Amino acid sequence: MNAIPSRKHDYEAAKLAKRLRHQVGQAIADFNMIEDGDRVMVCLSGGKDSYTLLDILLKLQAKAPVRFELVAVHLDQKQPGYDPDVLPAYLRALGVPFEILEQDTYSVVKRVIPEGKTMCSLCSRLRRGSLYTHAVERGYTKIALGHHRDDIVETMFLNLFHQATLKAMPPKLRSDDGRNVLIRPLAYCAEDDIAEYAAQQGFPIMPCNLCGSQENLQRKAIKAMLAEWEKKHPGRTETIFRALGNIAPSQLADRNLFDFAGLGANPRAERADAHAWLAGAEPVAMDAPS
Repeated sequence: MNAIPSRKHDYEAAKLAKRLRHQVGQAIADFNMIEDGDRVMVCLSGGKDSYTLLDILLKLQAKAPVRFELVAVHLDQKQPGYDPDVLPAYLRALGVPFEILEQDTYSVVKRVIPEGKTMCSLCSRLRRGSLYTHAVERGYTKIALGHHRDDIVETMFLNLFHQATLKAMPPKLRSDDGRNVLIRPLAYCAEDDIAEYAAQQGFPIMPCNLCGSQENLQRKAIKAMLAEWEKKHPGRTETIFRALGNIAPSQLADRNLFDFAGLGANPRAERADAHAWLAGAEPVAMDAPS
């Protein structure tokens, strides 16, 4: 009697694994994330997303159409209660090349951020700085991050609601300092799928609550909003994500992306500026026809 549920579970697990591999492979192909000869630094935080990222990249590497190197890199930030043996033991068992960096960002964050305030933003910036510098020093050509589809959509709404900008996390970009190319191979993957996959694989998760860090309340609110929408309208998050790749600049209002001023403009007419309009200046007369 137990054989039927077990077979069904195995079937669903295999289907999930196949779906995630397909989505990651599709994202890599769509954005040309990994090329022949690349040295890819996979940032491994110890959370479900980065474990899944490394696992799937390793599986794709075996049959990939190009040859590339994967190295897992983890930053030990000296948080209290941190177990330094968990990740090395896991990675050695896999036979994966890895590097463990050490930087006491915990003390910096505790010194700078007032008690009770969210530490995540500063902690994240310090972590990125260390990892990006290491990538340059070691000659890695790509930095792989574990952000997924839901992270990207949530970031879009955070920027929309709080920064008045329409931007998210691109699947591939060059870092602000111009030194690194960042890739997000999980860009097409849903967080729920990743969480289920991580549970099935039994990854040794290292939750980021060791320093008393607080989840960003604004992001938490966005996540709750999207979850409610998804409950009422299944598939809405995927639709929003797809919209990020289907932009129509002429249907928005960004004058840097589309020449609204020149649209239908009379080439012989002199254009009045905003000051003239606000001051109620007389319109500039058009040249009389010759």
